[in-house]
Amino acid sequence: MRATLSRLTESPTVKHLIPICIGKTARSLLRLAHRGSALPGLIVERIDAALLPDILGSLPRGVVVVAGTNGKTTTTRLVVEVLRAHHIRVFSNPSGSNYSRGILSSLLGQISFSGRLDADIAVLELDEGHAGAFVEVVPPRHSLILNVMRDQMDRYGEIDHTTNLLHQVAVATTDDVVVNDLDPRLHSGRFLRDVDATVSSFSASSELRTLFPGDDELLDADPPAPTAISDQTTLERIDPSPLVSFDGASHPLTLSFGGTFNTLNAVAALAICRAVLRGEFDPGHAFQALANTTPAFGRGELIAVNGQTIHLVLVKNPGAFRAALESYSGDGAQTMIALNDHDADGKDVSWIWDVDFTALRSDPVRVVTGTRAADLELRLHYDDITAEIREPNIGGALELFIETPSPTVKRIYCTYTAMLAIRRTLRPGILGEAA
Repeated sequence: MRATLSRLTESPTVKHLIPICIGKTARSLLRLAHRGSALPGLIVERIDAALLPDILGSLPRGVVVVAGTNGKTTTTRLVVEVLRAHHIRVFSNPSGSNYSRGILSSLLGQISFSGRLDADIAVLELDEGHAGAFVEVVPPRHSLILNVMRDQMDRYGEIDHTTNLLHQVAVATTDDVVVNDLDPRLHSGRFLRDVDATVSSFSASSELRTLFPGDDELLDADPPAPTAISDQTTLERIDPSPLVSFDGASHPLTLSFGGTFNTLNAVAALAICRAVLRGEFDPGHAFQALANTTPAFGRGELIAVNGQTIHLVLVKNPGAFRAALESYSGDGAQTMIALNDHDADGKDVSWIWDVDFTALRSDPVRVVTGTRAADLELRLHYDDITAEIREPNIGGALELFIETPSPTVKRIYCTYTAMLAIRRTLRPGILGEAA
């Protein structure tokens, strides 16, 4: 009898039952209150640290990790859709909550009370600062390292520290690591040292490389020496239409949302899916899935409001802002910029002085807002750009921005917490991150 009881309590079905019930109850209560939160995941993490590795470790195709400074949420979404187009059941953290507790919160919405997850593979976006701790307990089978840029320096410090955090992910990966060939820090001998997995890369043709500068190029510094990687998925051209090559063949690429940086994210998604699927990879399924994928939460999302189209563009560091300005500026869009300095944004906003805003001279900057609106207004002044209105309160700024008719799209460049506030106002009742 004692032996039977011991076997039962050690089985996944029984030993995680109480934590799962508690977590599911907390998640349901928050959803009834129309609040998205990682709190249920935090609760379960505290009382049952083994739940996450036990469930993810049981998946037949293992775990795919997507990490890097910019583009994680969009690229994760693209990877998920390509894999699903190959009839693979995928679990992911689609809201972009990329800590272990956020992943657990997403997991609680999909597992049964017995702890069963109806999935073949997990595709997970990971925050750089928490990725190392995650891969220690859940070693990924495949990882995609997108880029490394200066971002939230009050959290991550200098770029070499961020590179080391991403290096931990690569070292922990068992089967395949895909790195950005345009970022010398990610395919240097130092970064690839101790990496036992097969290494491949995504890239862009020599004619396009200037569109995707690395952090060192933004600061006119000399990057580390690169290491040659043979297997590559390459963006050959963007105009008149994107073209991607791999395995000696070229393929047209269509996306339902814009941005040159999103085109490169799609190439990255193709590269990791090729590694995951190997001989199962079907270009026809893959490119059709990419064409059908809609923008991720708040990242290039289009929201209809009072007969107008509001375009939300998340910008959280110099590289992301520069890429967004190059992709969208010049189309005459009426512009609002929202800059916050909350914990999730990074307290240090001095990075705005590394952004070249001159591209906005051709687009009317209607409003600047956020907790650091005054800093933003001053920064624009030094690039000879005058904002019509400075309104620190985001709700008030949004009202002013929307009330003025415009024949073109209205674009809002916003930092993370500003994006959440704007989206809650424009789409009330829609759960946000970590839903």
